Amino acid sequence: QVRLVESGGGLVQAGGSLRLSCAGSGMPFVRYDMGWFRQAPGEEREFVAAISWSGGSNSYADSVKGRFTISRDNAKNTVYLQMNGLKPEDTAVYYCAARWFRATLTMNRNDYGTWGQGTQVTVSS
Repeated sequence: QVRLVESGGGLVQAGGSLRLSCAGSGMPFVRYDMGWFRQAPGEEREFVAAISWSGGSNSYADSVKGRFTISRDNAKNTVYLQMNGLKPEDTAVYYCAARWFRATLTMNRNDYGTWGQGTQVTVSS
């Protein structure tokens, strides 16, 4: 059974940092492009970052460029999201997602077939 489990969320003050982790199981992790999305209350789920199966390519939403970094460790079946310079508007439930690898990354949430349960990130002002 394919499963993704996020961890690392919490409450942090504006300007602080968090690192989210997403562990995959029941899947050939190295064959999947991975993405991070977030959803604030009353909002649609939005793209945050994506990384290719090899880690050689990545993509970011404009709102997080220069502050967030996505990475992966295929030996540990884990993808990470390092979040620095957090702002109150980053408050949301963060989800990781997996998509069988393709030639190019996608920001479209409908292209990802496997999702984790989410982890809450709250940034206080």
